[in-house]
Amino acid sequence: MIEYQERLRCLALEDEDFVRSVVGMEQDTVHASRLDAKTHALVRLAALVAVDATPCAYNCHAEAALAAGASFDEIVGILIAVASEIGLARVVSAAPKLGLALGHDVEAALEAEA
Repeated sequence: MIEYQERLRCLALEDEDFVRSVVGMEQDTVHASRLDAKTHALVRLAALVAVDATPCAYNCHAEAALAAGASFDEIVGILIAVASEIGLARVVSAAPKLGLALGHDVEAALEAEA
């Protein structure tokens, strides 16, 4: 069986050993994902947008994405890339949190414009 097929099979069956080895909450899953570090970090940020994560989660993962070589534009581009899939409300909710994680207070900037 081809490796990706085996990995899909293990996930679909909730193979306890496999899941524990690659999807651990505190585990670094870059190697197991077979993605490069930058792509891995951007995907994880996109997932945070989809689940309406806390500002703290954005801080940690934005820092990891920047450290992996992602640009500010690429990180903000996540919001545009996922908008049609998750809906505008989630993107609007995520924008200020992601902004703060990148050192930009979106809400304060909006108030200053008013």
